[in-house]
Amino acid sequence: MKRSVKQLTVSALIAAFYAVFTLSSSALGLAYGPIQFRLSEAMTILPVFTPAAVPGLVIGCVLANLTSPYGLVDICFGTLATLLAAVCTRLLRNLKIKGLPVLSALMPVIFNAVIIGAEIAMLMPDATVQAKWVAFGYNALTVGLGESVICLGLGLPLYIMVNKYAKHLFRN
Repeated sequence: MKRSVKQLTVSALIAAFYAVFTLSSSALGLAYGPIQFRLSEAMTILPVFTPAAVPGLVIGCVLANLTSPYGLVDICFGTLATLLAAVCTRLLRNLKIKGLPVLSALMPVIFNAVIIGAEIAMLMPDATVQAKWVAFGYNALTVGLGESVICLGLGLPLYIMVNKYAKHLFRN
């Protein structure tokens, strides 16, 4: 019983922080669209430490995307990208390069680049199929670059800090 209450609490805290950090990025105009620097995406490294991070990130994403200008499509597909990335991050947690879970940190980059890049392109009104393919390439590139900056530039340092000072908080 204690373990599940702790996991629920950790999930809830991660969801709350993810939503707040995304909304903070949104206030700066950086949370939605082809150029994204969601500070919350640094937290996508947390499934390396605990499976409780997976539902926390997913719920946080749903809450944050309630304010998305892309509406229900972003709530569904943005959350799908977060779910797939979080699960793969968790599955790859033991594969490390020089002690860092780099492959885990790349999962949100890949899933968001592809899924969000496609989402933005498909929502272009009155665009030809060819224009949507070009838009997909552009959006996948820009979303992926933003994700890379956050997931590698902030997520890996977050991993180092949690691993050094706070991993006991995630023990089951």
